[in-house]
Order: sequence, then C-alpha cells, then structure tokens
Amino acid sequence: MNEKVTIWLPDAKKTTSCGESMAKTFYDVPLDICLRGELGAGKTTFLQGFARALGITEPITSPTYALEQRYETAKGMSLIHIDLYRLRAKQAKELLSTTDNHNGIRVIEWPERAERSTAEHPTIFIDLAEEKSGRSLTCMFEDMPLPSKDDIYQWRKDVLLPKHIVAHCDAVGAFAEKLARLLMKSGTIARPQALLRAGQVHDLLRFIDFRPGAAPPGMMETTEETKRHTDWKRRYKDLHHEAACTEFLKEHGYDGLAAIVLTHGFSRSKERETIEQELLFYADKRAKMDVIVSLDERFRDFRKRYGASKESDQAEIWFRECKDLEEKLFPEGAPF
Repeated sequence: MNEKVTIWLPDAKKTTSCGESMAKTFYDVPLDICLRGELGAGKTTFLQGFARALGITEPITSPTYALEQRYETAKGMSLIHIDLYRLRAKQAKELLSTTDNHNGIRVIEWPERAERSTAEHPTIFIDLAEEKSGRSLTCMFEDMPLPSKDDIYQWRKDVLLPKHIVAHCDAVGAFAEKLARLLMKSGTIARPQALLRAGQVHDLLRFIDFRPGAAPPGMMETTEETKRHTDWKRRYKDLHHEAACTEFLKEHGYDGLAAIVLTHGFSRSKERETIEQELLFYADKRAKMDVIVSLDERFRDFRKRYGASKESDQAEIWFRECKDLEEKLFPEGAPF
C-alpha cells in the first residue's frame, strides 16, 4: 500500500521550505528520491532545501555536466545527486548501476531517462510542475508499506483490544491524519495515511501497562481477555506498550510505521525526529479517550486522575513539552 500526496507551492521560498520538510519524513536508508519535472520546475530549489535541512553546507547545484555529485550530511550519511538529463537510456542505466549498492540517500533527477517509473529500491517520487503562478508538487511514497484496515481489525481481534482503547485509537488516527493535511496546506510534506494507520495501532498493546483497577468505571476484563492479555504480556516481557507495539509491527514487516509509533510516549521525546512522530505524539495528547480536546483540558483531566503524585508533578513538565510542540507545529494557534 503506497501513499500519494499533492501540495501547492506558490513561490521559490515555499519550494525550498517544502524540500526542508522532506528531511523530516524519511525512515530508513538506503533510499532513492526520484525528482521529476521539466527544466525550471523547481527541482534544484527543492533539493537545496532538502540538503540544507540535512546539514549539508556546500552549495547544491545541478550536476548536469558532472553527472554525479556527492555530499555528506551532518550525521555523516552520504547523499549522491545524479542527473540523467543528457544521457541515453543505456548510459543512464549504467550510471545508476554503479551506485545501486549505496547505503545513504540517492537523489536521481530525470529518472525516466533510465526508463525508471517504478521503485526498484525504497523510493520516494517527487513530481514538480508549474501551475498557475506557482508549482504543484506530488509525492509518491514507495518506501514504507502500510497495513490495511482489515489487517488492523484482525490484530485488534487477536489481542482482544478493549473497546474504549479501540475508540481512542480511531480518534487519534483520524485527528493525526487531519493535522497532517492541515500542515500540507502550508507546504509541509507529511504522510496522512501513515499517520491514520499509526494512530489506529499506537495503543494496540496498551493493556500491557494497565494497572489493577485502572479500567474506566463499569468496565471489567472478561476471563478470556485476562488470559489473552497475560499471554501478550509474557510475549513482550519487560517492555512498555510503545516498545511492545513497535516490536509487533516490526515482526509483521512494518518497520517505518513502528518508528512512528515508538515515540508517542513521554519518555522518548529526544528520539522524536520526524513530522509523523511529532504529530502522532501531539494528536494522542489531544485525545481525552475518544474526544479531541485542548491540551489544557486534557492535562486537567490527567491531574485529576493522578492527584498528588509523582506522575502529577511530572505532568507539568509534560504539559510544557506539549505546549512547546504545539507552538512549533502550529504557530498561528492550536488547530481544531
């Protein structure tokens, strides 16, 4: 299951900042980024923003004559920029083959010269086209498989996920998707479908952390639920639910989705590097059970439930962290 998004960019400044946002939505290397578009469509402008966000300080220019340029990111990862514009199909294929084993990022301009229209490696396709007074950018993600709605339904059935947790996951997923689409309107690349799925599974194993007596009023586990949940707790012994769900997703081949889910708890704030990780965390903290509320209301409820305790004291730190993230992502004010 691939994901496709389209963003309108009114000027070169937005094209550059959109390129910067690409640096916050990839999950693994090696990775190919195929840049497609006519001359003057903004490919170099987009790439300059992407490179800058990766910490590359050298000027990025089109390697039309050199054919290939190599750069090093701030984290020591290699980026290869290849331009196939002047090559025939056979030459283009031969040039690409020399870097097929590259374990960093490979940016390929004019990939169609190599008769390449489908992904041979984990690939993100970027198509830029002039539109009205600006540019249209279409991004096709073919680097991260996503589970289907039926897959998630079956997983919930397998673990006997409590109904109130199902409702919470669905609310968080829908809200995270909505937030991603809002950011896209301002020129930020995000993955709304991946966020929908991440939200739907982020608390798939939430019962692993349940404390005795912590269920909502009027809700009690059945004998079968207790037995099934105990089995899952044994399977992921010594893991909190975020890490357990991450392992579960990896076991099913969804490593990218696992990376988004891993950091939705408070304990991993320093590991939150991608826009999807930030949006899932934020959406989760706006959801009071299955109702989206303000951070103020969400944390009032948190303090009420925990009373005077270590968790309540820590909540003030968490509240500030959430507020800071909200101001960073949505400087014009809390959305919705």
